[in-house]
Amino acid sequence: MQQNQGWVHLLNQQLEQQQASYRIVNASISGETTGGGLARFDGILASQQFDILLIELGGNDGLRGFPPKLIKHNLLQIIDKAKAQNIRVLLSKIKIPPNYGQRYNQMFEQVFVDVAEQTNVTLLEFFIESVATDPALMQSDGIHPNQQAQPTLAANMKALLDAALRE
Repeated sequence: MQQNQGWVHLLNQQLEQQQASYRIVNASISGETTGGGLARFDGILASQQFDILLIELGGNDGLRGFPPKLIKHNLLQIIDKAKAQNIRVLLSKIKIPPNYGQRYNQMFEQVFVDVAEQTNVTLLEFFIESVATDPALMQSDGIHPNQQAQPTLAANMKALLDAALRE
């Protein structure tokens, strides 16, 4: 899928049409882990000014079975760096397929709740959930949403952002 077909691009088009007060900057890299995001974060901060940081990281860590303590550590460091720059942080919940086992999945999902509570950041719901359960909206890997799902994801994220930004 091309970048201009993804939910971030679609959401930015909608925000522009609505003359919204914000835009989304997609600093993600396919396959990124929290460790990779942390390693690149100083460079991202140096490249642009940001008022708000939306962290939607951790899925690839979970898919690789990384220890939840490591994921938490990386997320906490990213948030600390953002807060040191007076950047408001929003953290998106992430879920992984159930085949990783109930114990790991619970520990993995709890990371996001714990990090949000510990850092007092806004925790957004898992915005992919409504498409993740529909095979017609998923790529053949069953993990990544396909092109047809992108408008729904953009709408889901816009609703979450609108609610969070009203707080």
